Amino acid sequence: MKKLFVASLILSLCGAVCAAEPTAQQSKMKTCNADASGKKGDERKAFMKQCLSADAPAPKVTQQEKMKKCNADATGKKGDERKGFMKECLSNK
Repeated sequence: MKKLFVASLILSLCGAVCAAEPTAQQSKMKTCNADASGKKGDERKAFMKQCLSADAPAPKVTQQEKMKKCNADATGKKGDERKGFMKECLSNK
């Protein structure tokens, strides 16, 4: 009987904790995880470390803004040099 009481107490406490609103850290983890999609290995690890340790989230740069900046920076480059530069520039955050 005592074991049944303890088990039901533990389950009820777990239910209350699990149903609680997500904490700020959980929300930050969710945001950083979404932003890290596409990154793998050491790159992802470094990104997550920086993202989770940041006080305020950095303003998110849209793909269109990134393309515009990289295009402007690639002025004067042609062929394979431009292609390589654009690939590197667009893959960086």
